[in-house]
Amino acid sequence: MIQPKPLFEQRMQKLMPDYEKWLEIIRKEPVNSIRANTLKISPDKLKKRLEERGWKISQPWPDYKEAMIVENDLEPGELGKAEEHLLGYYYVQELSSMLPILALKPKENELVLDLCAAPGSKTTQSSEMMKNTGTIIANDKDIGRMIVLASNLERIGSTNTIIARNDAIQLCQKLAKLGMKFDKILLDVPCSGEGTIRSSPKTLLMWNIKMISKLSRLQKKIASSAIELLKDNGEMVYSTCTHAPEENEAVVSFLVERLNMEVEKISLPVKCRQGLNEWEKEKFQPELENSCRIYPQDNDTEGFFVAKLKFKEK
Repeated sequence: MIQPKPLFEQRMQKLMPDYEKWLEIIRKEPVNSIRANTLKISPDKLKKRLEERGWKISQPWPDYKEAMIVENDLEPGELGKAEEHLLGYYYVQELSSMLPILALKPKENELVLDLCAAPGSKTTQSSEMMKNTGTIIANDKDIGRMIVLASNLERIGSTNTIIARNDAIQLCQKLAKLGMKFDKILLDVPCSGEGTIRSSPKTLLMWNIKMISKLSRLQKKIASSAIELLKDNGEMVYSTCTHAPEENEAVVSFLVERLNMEVEKISLPVKCRQGLNEWEKEKFQPELENSCRIYPQDNDTEGFFVAKLKFKEK
């Protein structure tokens, strides 16, 4: 295990009273989790098919049977090479990565914007929840990641998604000029990735505090641009796979203070710790308690942050 940098360690100890439990869980291999593609197969039929293959399947969330854990010790790449994966019957996705869409709840026939979409885990999940109706605009600016996004959408059978290649802020400006407004917006923004250390230990090597400050400024710009596209009664989910308050509560608090937003309470099928009210002498809006911090030691997952926002009633 790569040794955390002293400043990183100090911050995590301050964030988590049970820091030792966090340190213990990130040293363990992550679980093998998948999401049944309900456009092609029911969760029950997929479970039966995988069990016939010899896999032991558990479904940790009774209300979301599409989320599954493969309990077996698999060979490297086995999840991706299986026939059921190639046929698009399931998508390999970390459990906590499924949570932003469970919070957003895209519905049939809605207009949805997924602003930082590639490689498509949440885009495909939205398409499934919408039953291939309505329209999703899935944007990313990196051509390599977009190729993977397109491949994943084709494999799962998504027919309601338009792919766009743009800088997120520039796309928002273009869509605003066209007068477009969306029912739902997902902002799963670029972040420092502190929550992904279990699957990507090199994150500890790359981590630095200047990067967090830079990302926080970018996230505020992206979120501010996206809000211009939200319908008056629309909803937006802001999510990251990091624990850094500068990239989470600080961004959401900025939206609440400056852009007439409020943070809705959300119900997710995992243990959530409420958002922070302050960090490093910076105080956040009290309603940040409605946001959700997902810690690896609480759920045997990666780490995530999820907040759901809407306009304040006039």
